[in-house]
Amino acid sequence: MFIQNLLIALIQVYSLLIIIRVVISWINIPRDNIFYEILFNLTEPVLGAVRRQLSGFFPNMMIDFSPMIVIILLEIISNFIRAI
Repeated sequence: MFIQNLLIALIQVYSLLIIIRVVISWINIPRDNIFYEILFNLTEPVLGAVRRQLSGFFPNMMIDFSPMIVIILLEIISNFIRAI
């Protein structure tokens, strides 16, 4: 039960980090900001992998849907963990 709650909490924190990164991308913040660098280093491995997969299916896509897809996948995983 503890591990289940811990995993769900970590998924929620990671989803929040992705949302924060999306909001920051709309604001003109210098990319050399230490907070942005930490946020980028935590989220880019997953977002980059999804972005690469999406570019194979939709090579001319103008909007980055990877944050939305990752958050949806994290919610599915979270719901699966709750069901166990």
